[in-house]
Amino acid sequence: MNAIPDEIAILANAGEQMIERLRQKAFLPEARKALNLRFGIAEAAQLLGCSTNRIRMAEDDGRLPPPVPTENGRRPGYTIEELQLMRKVLGASPSRPDGDMPAIMAVQNFKGGVGKSTVTVHLAHYLAIQGYRVLVVDCDSQATTTTLFGFNPHFNISRDETLYPYLSIEPTQDDLDYAIKRTPWPNIDLIPSNLELFDVEYELAAAGVDGQSVLATRFRKLKQGLAQIGRNYDIILLDPPPALGTISLAVMQAANALLVPLAATIPDFCSTVQFLSMMDQVIAQLTAAGFEIDYQFVRLVCSKFASNDPAHSMVREIMAKTFGAALLPTPILESAEISHAAIRMMSVYELDRAVGSAKTHKRCRANLDEVMGQIEILIKGMWTRQASADASLALTSQ
Repeated sequence: MNAIPDEIAILANAGEQMIERLRQKAFLPEARKALNLRFGIAEAAQLLGCSTNRIRMAEDDGRLPPPVPTENGRRPGYTIEELQLMRKVLGASPSRPDGDMPAIMAVQNFKGGVGKSTVTVHLAHYLAIQGYRVLVVDCDSQATTTTLFGFNPHFNISRDETLYPYLSIEPTQDDLDYAIKRTPWPNIDLIPSNLELFDVEYELAAAGVDGQSVLATRFRKLKQGLAQIGRNYDIILLDPPPALGTISLAVMQAANALLVPLAATIPDFCSTVQFLSMMDQVIAQLTAAGFEIDYQFVRLVCSKFASNDPAHSMVREIMAKTFGAALLPTPILESAEISHAAIRMMSVYELDRAVGSAKTHKRCRANLDEVMGQIEILIKGMWTRQASADASLALTSQ
């Protein structure tokens, strides 16, 4: 009798138990993730694009509640909730223009280990700090993004809380409202995932040729569902599986922008070229079948880049020569601070203090801000182009 399946089950169970213990240790005392970020008045003013004096004046005239002094009489930093209120009172919200569609960005590569979920989570947190309303949709049954948001996919999330009831071959949900969960960030919501989401792939594969109409419906359904709830968000980030399957195809069709992370190695470069070739073929087939796919922008971002490694620099140069302007000008640096944050099931943006040296933390945060800021500019450009197109149409119709 082959005991290997039993051994695998034992190993999997032991791993799930350990993840839960790590999660509880990271999120003590209540075993739930909390956000302990504070922003000084100078940083808050910079984020809001105003002077510190304007914030103080709003506090003095009662438009903003004055901060409660600490025990030693010092002025405390502002929480992310207080920062959101300041944006509302001072008219500093960067939300998308009325009438524009939210940016729906897929962070996708069929090559594993490129930092896809890490990029997704850091981008979501950066955008939240800037004041945007963000929805993160974990479409990957490995559920790394769900874990980084403080949920244990094995213990805290059931199949009925994922995309499964909406995308399954016999759906029990007509919209995606049921799956939206609050996160510790007041302006980030999450649709979580767990291993059982993979059942969607099994079901649709089992449908075979007779299920072609079902497949077509599922490809369109995710896009339709996101359009229904998109009015509540500025940006929707999709984290799909690192493989070409039904869910990946649905994500591909639902997105209006694509971000492709790739590490600075030759195997990753070659794999990403194959991914792009496959995407090109699949998009052509989907378009021929009547599916509308329209990406406002496609960008690649070099991740896990070691600036002191000559091999990484060489591959980064190859990327630049190959992809040109489609490659973001700044790579995401490999940093111990990202690893330290991940051990705590956090992003660097959630750390209230440096884990390693202050210099390492500052360098890492500055690098992430620069990369994520470049993506933010692209997103805002989507709305600008839409607004310009609408204005041109209005002028020609007069």
